[in-house]
Amino acid sequence: MKKILLIDDDKNLCQLLSSYLFSCNFYVQSVHDIRNALVLMKEEKPDLVVTDIMMQDLNGYDFIKLLNLNDYFVYIPVIFLTAKGMTHDRIKGYELGCYSYLIKPFDPQELVAIINSILGHIDLLTNASILFSKSNNVFLRGEVYSSFHFTAREKIILKFVLKGYMNKEIAIILNTSIRNVEKYVTRILRKTHTRNRVQLIRLFL
Repeated sequence: MKKILLIDDDKNLCQLLSSYLFSCNFYVQSVHDIRNALVLMKEEKPDLVVTDIMMQDLNGYDFIKLLNLNDYFVYIPVIFLTAKGMTHDRIKGYELGCYSYLIKPFDPQELVAIINSILGHIDLLTNASILFSKSNNVFLRGEVYSSFHFTAREKIILKFVLKGYMNKEIAIILNTSIRNVEKYVTRILRKTHTRNRVQLIRLFL
């Protein structure tokens, strides 16, 4: 059962949404502020977080910034569930790395569909990563990998590319722009004398 952490200072909403998500076969925990959310996450790492933005003290934007600074939490997907529906609010959320942005009032069925989509995609990437690690003996030995003299940043980008991540996904995970990721991918292709991702992956298989 996937674990969902719900963060919202509206206690009534938390109770109703927790019950609905539980009926959809999710294990749900809810808190009403960011500080308690961070404490709870250290005790029990959730698979996904659904959080409001407008809260007292620390807000949802502060929350996702803190997650991005923590290697243990940075890969946990975050959905913003908020009344802040202006375009610049959504852009800020996506630039910080949220996976989805749902505006109140909302349809809980849509939220569940978004959650299932995100978690399903993560499961696919995880399984692909496991299969790749088992088969990629040359890459794991580092015999070819070390010969190209990649920079530290190029090594990070390359690992994500070889695991099947797209540029947009890498940008979200590393909290950078898609253009910046594209720049590094281009450098990697140039160094390896490959034309595209397919050739690059074949090189390390």
